[in-house]
Amino acid sequence: MSRKFALSLIVAAFAVGAVVAQQDELLQPTMEPTGGWAASTASIGTAGGWSATTVAAGVAQKPLAGKPATITGEVVDLSCYLQLGKHGAAHAPCGSKCIAAGEAIGILTKTGQLYMAMAEEHDARRDGKTTFRKVAADNFAKVITVTGTTTTVNGVKTIYVQGYATS
Repeated sequence: MSRKFALSLIVAAFAVGAVVAQQDELLQPTMEPTGGWAASTASIGTAGGWSATTVAAGVAQKPLAGKPATITGEVVDLSCYLQLGKHGAAHAPCGSKCIAAGEAIGILTKTGQLYMAMAEEHDARRDGKTTFRKVAADNFAKVITVTGTTTTVNGVKTIYVQGYATS
């Protein structure tokens, strides 16, 4: 097989993988969140744009443009979900440990949209003075509602959480 043909096959396989990865669907639809997909009914904060610490931390004090949003979904750890497709009640013991140990937090919607989730305030988040990581670990595999500011950079969806409600 020629190098050019082999390289073409590799590029084609990567392109197919990229298209499949962009589909919005649950990777393991049989793995249900604790309590099912019922949304939380508790009150939550409102998204009001970036906090003062985020604006101050931005390059030239201009963070990326974001959109206020409210998202309801299952708390997942991105490492196990993106590598293994794991989520849901059966994965809770592992996933809550992963989040508590510092793995990235995700919010997985019922339709398969996946958001990286982190506390919004830059300085407090950087200095470990936010509570969202503990809330996420304590509510792993449960459906929560978060309010905040969303960004999408090179296809990566993120919500910077300003308020949350758990069931």
